Amino acid sequence: MKVFQIKLSTIEDVRDFVNIITLCPHEVDLASGRYIVDAKSIIGIFSLDLLKPIRMTVHADECDQLEKSIQRFIVE
Repeated sequence: MKVFQIKLSTIEDVRDFVNIITLCPHEVDLASGRYIVDAKSIIGIFSLDLLKPIRMTVHADECDQLEKSIQRFIVE
């Protein structure tokens, strides 16, 4: 399992992020506060507080390709 902090600032960011994540064969969750949603659900993502960074959890040990694909959304 790998955890990243991501920032989705615009509607286009959310759309592009979901398009990338749907190609991932692993389960991916996004968490904001006490809410957790499926990262492949655009409606779920819009239910989160997008003003702050969101915790993304990838339920796989090997996700280097995914990490490269979403690099522009990752914040430190």
